[in-house]
Amino acid sequence: MEKLEEIIKEANLCLGCKLKPCSKACPMNTDIPEFISKVKDQKIEEAYNILIQNNLFSHICSKICPQEQQCQGSCVRAIKFEPTKIGRIENFVNDWAVENSIEPKIEIKECENKNVKVAIVGGGPAGLSCSYELAKNGIKTVVFEKEKEIGGILNYGIPDFRLDKSTIKNIVKNLEKLGVEFRLNCELGKDISVKKLKAEYDFVFIGIGAEISSMYKLSDEKLENVYDSDEFLRAYNYKNYVKNLGKVIVIGGGNVAMDSARAAIHMGAKEVSILYRRDKSHMPAREIELEEALAEGVKFKELTRVISANSENGNIKSVHCIETEIIDGKAVDVEGKEFDYDANTVVFAIGLKPNKELILKEGLAVNEWGALEINEKNETSIENVYAGGDVSDNKSVVCKAIASGKKSANSILGKILK
Repeated sequence: MEKLEEIIKEANLCLGCKLKPCSKACPMNTDIPEFISKVKDQKIEEAYNILIQNNLFSHICSKICPQEQQCQGSCVRAIKFEPTKIGRIENFVNDWAVENSIEPKIEIKECENKNVKVAIVGGGPAGLSCSYELAKNGIKTVVFEKEKEIGGILNYGIPDFRLDKSTIKNIVKNLEKLGVEFRLNCELGKDISVKKLKAEYDFVFIGIGAEISSMYKLSDEKLENVYDSDEFLRAYNYKNYVKNLGKVIVIGGGNVAMDSARAAIHMGAKEVSILYRRDKSHMPAREIELEEALAEGVKFKELTRVISANSENGNIKSVHCIETEIIDGKAVDVEGKEFDYDANTVVFAIGLKPNKELILKEGLAVNEWGALEINEKNETSIENVYAGGDVSDNKSVVCKAIASGKKSANSILGKILK
């Protein structure tokens, strides 16, 4: 853990702007100058409570949010100097609270209509955020989760070298203290349905994430050791390590690709390479994720598109690739520049899509991209049914999923309290 004096030194760089561009750039609209002012005064517990009251996921956001594109990216100080390291300060405050066993002081409002009940489908970032905002306002919420534990992608999709799982357990513990009820092993479309939930609850929120992997065919032959990132990271996070990985290639250039590559190293891969059709400057992954992957020995093969796999009896020996070049921001194949790259295992990390079939089966509308359709208040095509996170925005990130859960809760509260 960093030293307090170093963090105070960093906090003193904050200009305390009245217009708060950093707060406006934060998906959760955290009052950044306010919490930093408490750090300046060495009132760390007060800073912690400011963060938690607004965002129960503050600790997680401080570790995995792309601050350089959001709050820090909007810091006025960056016009002439380095921006204030907001994420670093936020992370210190949360680490300090854990180290000192500080219990958050969460303000709870009494709801006049105490009979209102809300069903939350999905125990990931969006669903838990929605339940938190409602619970703070005295609304009874029940979270239905298809997995055996709460957390969603925070549990199975983000490796422990990026996020300590105890952080998730603390969030769940605090939600339980607020009266949130959790029902595990309940899957939408099998154990529960929107229709049945609507009959029992006043409002429903759907935050089931995106669960259909984006992959493409590498061979007419059935291949062993081809995984999507979701399956691969689940294997790592649940300690069901994939054996005999050999030489691994990861197709993709986002944070999930970095996580998959590092997970492969932790699972004992002989060699790990990321093959990406653009160059590093066009990779969507955060710079820090790139640096940490490189530090762990991950190799990068840029401007490369994987076409197919070369195999024997279903076992991959190499992948057949073609060089690409960037023209007008797009990756274009370079004719005649094909080559083979040694590989035994392939991991696709090129995105996940919402389960369109399930959405339609539940009587909900989808948009032109196949995601669950919502309006400006996050309400779906069915009255009093709301949605957020990857199921309605398949290019979301954790912090935006959290924000969408909060927005949905506020829309629900708007109806309850009007």
